[in-house]
Amino acid sequence: MKYSPIDKSLFIKNREKFAKLMKSKSLAVFNSNDIYPISADSTMPFQQHRDIFYLSGVDQEESVLVIFPDCPKEKHREILFLKETNEHIAIWEGEKLTKEKALKTSGIKTVYWLQDMEKILFEIMTQCDTVYINTNEHYRANVEVETREDRFTKWLKEKYPAHSVAKSNPILQKLRSVKEDIEIELIQTACNITEKAFRRVLGFVKPGVWEYEIEAELMHEFLRNRSKGFAYTPIIASSNNANVLHYIENNQQCQEGDLILFDTAAEYANYSSDLSRTIPVSGRYSKRQKEVYNAVLKVKNEATKMLVPGTVLTEYHVEVGKLMTSELLSLGLLDKADVQNENPDWPAYKKYFMHGTSHHIGLDTHDYGIITDPIEPNMVFTVEPGIYIPDEGFGIRLEDDVVVQKTGEPVNLMQNIPIEAEEIEELMNA
Repeated sequence: MKYSPIDKSLFIKNREKFAKLMKSKSLAVFNSNDIYPISADSTMPFQQHRDIFYLSGVDQEESVLVIFPDCPKEKHREILFLKETNEHIAIWEGEKLTKEKALKTSGIKTVYWLQDMEKILFEIMTQCDTVYINTNEHYRANVEVETREDRFTKWLKEKYPAHSVAKSNPILQKLRSVKEDIEIELIQTACNITEKAFRRVLGFVKPGVWEYEIEAELMHEFLRNRSKGFAYTPIIASSNNANVLHYIENNQQCQEGDLILFDTAAEYANYSSDLSRTIPVSGRYSKRQKEVYNAVLKVKNEATKMLVPGTVLTEYHVEVGKLMTSELLSLGLLDKADVQNENPDWPAYKKYFMHGTSHHIGLDTHDYGIITDPIEPNMVFTVEPGIYIPDEGFGIRLEDDVVVQKTGEPVNLMQNIPIEAEEIEELMNA
């Protein structure tokens, strides 16, 4: 791992919180992700399943976590099963976690090698009534492949059909949405790396540069600051490319007078940041571009103030829509008739701002969180309004990551990343 070690107290506390919400005489099992094949002997870079990482800090393949708070045998109340390292693996892949390193990472004292799992699992399954399986129930989930977790769940239910089954995901949706201080520090580190990369490209961009060259500059800065790279597929969209919300080709040349919409940010220790900025290729916004830019910025600033405890995201998005409608009227993009005759299910402002304003962020870019529940302190959200005008050849999105406070406005983890139009112009022309 490139990142610095994380204090194991985070993972100990996360397991304690999860265990308190489990039914009596129940155990929960969590699996690492697979290493996914590409073709021949090629594979995708390994990405740990965020749930087992959240609960253990273990960041390697073929790992299994068991939590069994009521186990009669105290040593089996928390168990890690790991792929056994050996000299061959150490030479070809690098040494895997030893039992001692696993304890140091996770705070879990009982560690077995994976080949012993079925035997140990049989013993503890005879001592419990319910088993928690870990299904993916995120509201954006669209999974077409069978995961390691899926295969394990299928095997477990066939092997132990008399056990009751419960779901881990509803518990994790609540727990993971409210961040511990250590988690906020890790997200802040990701944001700080993102800031360095953004400042780097402000000095790099000029007419004639290619979108992929900008992508390379960002990646360079991420890697040299101990990030694996982009937290999500980067969007570097010049001119009308910005009006494709998930444009990821990044293969066009940036021309004088164009704007470039960035939706690019670093991960750090599996935690995501999520940034959007829109800058002028030539270093100066036109009058119209700045007018639209400042309208988006105004909506972002006002929307941020609304992220307070007790707010429900669905209601929040309605209120942000009202802010955006007002700005679009001022810009002449909508008129009063458009608003008076709008479809309540697709308001008039959606013609120019068709996506949501905020989502949870953390171990996943679109992190866990039950969107019908009220907002709580220490939840972390993006704030990302945009205005997209294909007829004028540009789109603008601005986005920061903020932490909800008990009282007052959220804390902006990206407050040091330039966003005012005048500051961006000054830095690009320095």
